[in-house]
Amino acid sequence: MTDRVIPIADGRRTKPLPKGGALPMPGGIATDTLGRHLRDLRISVTDRCNFRCIYCMPRDVFGPDYAFLPKSELLSFEEIARLARVFRGHGVEKVRLTGGEPLLRRNLERLIEMLADIPGFDLTLTTNGSVLSKKARALKAAGLHRVTVSLDSLDEAVFRRMNDADFPVAEVLNGIDAAAAAGLAPIKINMVVKRGANEDSLIPMTRYFKGSGHIVRFIEYMDVGHTNGWRMDDVLPSAEIVRMIGEKMPLEPVEPNYAGEVAERWRYTDGSGEIGVISSVTQAFCRTCTRARLSTEGMLYTCLFATAGYDLRAMLRDGASDEEISGAIARIWQVRADRYSEIRTAEKAKLRKIEMSYIGG
Repeated sequence: MTDRVIPIADGRRTKPLPKGGALPMPGGIATDTLGRHLRDLRISVTDRCNFRCIYCMPRDVFGPDYAFLPKSELLSFEEIARLARVFRGHGVEKVRLTGGEPLLRRNLERLIEMLADIPGFDLTLTTNGSVLSKKARALKAAGLHRVTVSLDSLDEAVFRRMNDADFPVAEVLNGIDAAAAAGLAPIKINMVVKRGANEDSLIPMTRYFKGSGHIVRFIEYMDVGHTNGWRMDDVLPSAEIVRMIGEKMPLEPVEPNYAGEVAERWRYTDGSGEIGVISSVTQAFCRTCTRARLSTEGMLYTCLFATAGYDLRAMLRDGASDEEISGAIARIWQVRADRYSEIRTAEKAKLRKIEMSYIGG
């Protein structure tokens, strides 16, 4: 396969497939250089979004003239499902559909039906909630198991400032209610916390969802991509978040649900539910990372903070067999040594990394 290089100005680069090395038999479990298995696959179905969140798609970069991918470059649903089956053979158990905003991809329910037909997948989706109230029932009927909703504040002014879009909080809350009614539970609500922007929303957010059965997860502001102007001073450490909430609503730690779970779990001592914190800046969890990411145009990335990926779409469209694609995925994973968050430095943070809107969070 040729090494197709995509201009770095587009935020996407290709590196050649690794050659040689022992391969597992088709269907064998892939393990990387640090002993981490391949268990989770995040699939971006679109690079477009109707929000312009300041930490993901700042409007001064993703403006009206920004060149999003043309339809011809997107993986078709059939191509995505084919790759998902190959990944399943390597031990992938969980598939999360992301974007951009995945619910902007037309007829997404059809893709969900195709993925739901693959035995053994836990099938989930992350959304900004903007159209969830309209689509929740159809998503559940298609075979989706659960949703995660991004919501950075309940305060109208703060929410609009964070997502830089003329969209009301109430519509996102309606989407959460619709998802719960459709059975897409337990619902997780992700709040990216940026110091000086929305930390005053921590306690109101916690109180609002306490006792609801939903799980709010507070995410440290990360240096994903190259356009969000990240500074360490903007990070509110998860330990401080837990302390702030615990002073108002006492908490106690909970064991993880499974090995490699990214969120550290805390439950209310009164038994009214739990929260989570995701600490990829201050408490890196690279050593247990089991996630691969497939971009909307078929690039495979082995880290959220990657600078380049592997072009699986070229293999699909050049007539490669499932066995050849399986072997390529195995080689990619076997040479994986990513641990960006464990070795983050000021200089590494300045690297031109893949944008989160392109490969999902």
